[in-house]
Amino acid sequence: MTALTQNIRLRIAPSPTGDPHVGLAYVTLFNYVFCKQNNGKLVLRIEDTDRERSKPSSEANIMSSLKWLGLNWDEGPDVGGPYGPYRQSERQAIYQQHVQQLLDAGKAYRCFCSSARLDTVRTEQRAKGLTTGYDRHCRELPAASAPASAPFVVRMKVPLEGRTDFVDTLRGVISIDNHQVDDQVLLKADGFPTYHLANVVDDHLMEISHVIRAEEWISSTPKHVLLYAAFGWKAPVFLHMPLLRNPDKSKISKRKNPVSLTYYQRKGILPAAMLNFLALMGWSYSETQEIFTVAEMQEKFILEKIHLGSPIFDLQKLLWLNQHYLQLVGEDEFVTTLRQQVFSDSYLRKLYPLLRTRMDCWESFVEKADFFFTGALQYQGLAICPTSMPQADFSKGMESLLLVLDEVYEWNSATLEAVLNQHRESLQWKPKDYFMPLRLIVTGRKDSPPLTETLEVLGREMVRFRIRDYLKNF
Repeated sequence: MTALTQNIRLRIAPSPTGDPHVGLAYVTLFNYVFCKQNNGKLVLRIEDTDRERSKPSSEANIMSSLKWLGLNWDEGPDVGGPYGPYRQSERQAIYQQHVQQLLDAGKAYRCFCSSARLDTVRTEQRAKGLTTGYDRHCRELPAASAPASAPFVVRMKVPLEGRTDFVDTLRGVISIDNHQVDDQVLLKADGFPTYHLANVVDDHLMEISHVIRAEEWISSTPKHVLLYAAFGWKAPVFLHMPLLRNPDKSKISKRKNPVSLTYYQRKGILPAAMLNFLALMGWSYSETQEIFTVAEMQEKFILEKIHLGSPIFDLQKLLWLNQHYLQLVGEDEFVTTLRQQVFSDSYLRKLYPLLRTRMDCWESFVEKADFFFTGALQYQGLAICPTSMPQADFSKGMESLLLVLDEVYEWNSATLEAVLNQHRESLQWKPKDYFMPLRLIVTGRKDSPPLTETLEVLGREMVRFRIRDYLKNF
């Protein structure tokens, strides 16, 4: 494809609120290839305005996972650049300044409605069979009648009539009636911006030319287009990638498959295989060739040729590709990689206090430590579910444990002990009905080292994977 003449600038904007998702790598890959193909710049922007859920550890994992894949950015954290800072939490003054511009121009207004009033409005709307949304109670409130010192949010004045149109590169013109667009909140009561405001302001100030993101943002794009118009700015080119799907066509999620990049890195998937796999999710090199490098993709990639179908995240296909790339690994790389990633000094040191008293010779290490190095376990012949409860009730309890562990980021024995005890008490299960079954699920054996120390060494990804894998089979 011929390089474009305009200044090409794209961005990836993850929220550091969880694990680095394979969907992030999927979207980043297409942003990266288009940038490289057109001598553009790729910006990494951390959208961390959700103060309750944003975590420094999550941000660090996101960046390390992208670096592992070789999807490096040109501007952003760890790199810098002329349009920083690149964390939204550090750009508060910029957002507040732009909100004030909208207030002064009559394009936005202060809303003093309490949460209780908003709940009442939504309840009444549901009772009448109406679409829920803000009733614009404060839209024309005179400044003189505004409550003194009352907390407020700032909302955008969405036009009450007409339509908002935008062009999606893959789908053509998308149009929506303005009456279907809520008077969105731009600035929250704590002074932090919503995603919509920060997204538009940052994309404009960072001179983003193309926005390539997941199709789940299509419904938000009219709000963004209206904001561009309110500021008098030109909107970027929009392209929304089809979502990755499970084999049953549902949206890929950690409830059904591992979605964390750190899991696949730990599993031993090679970066080249993962990138090749993700490229196939949205694009074809040719009708006959499925194996290709990112460099080869750059040579033939055409933005408009991205597939609009529902890409299936097929783990067997990923493993097939990975096997191909493993066969290309040389002897020296084979030995070095196994030593560094599987039998590293740091990992063996973690196993030392857990296994040294359980071994009677070096040969017994393999028998005693096998579950520390494998992925899925075999549960045949293990009586995991307590005899005192139905399988459905036990599975439900383990599902609730997964939800708890998904939010545990300080993954150490002391934290895990407190979390497990609290969760067991919430279930009102006896210790023997909780801890031994969990031990069997995560180790496949009764005689493993102390539970929480074992969980710490196995790691967050492997523990959650094994619980999910057990639930899939029982």
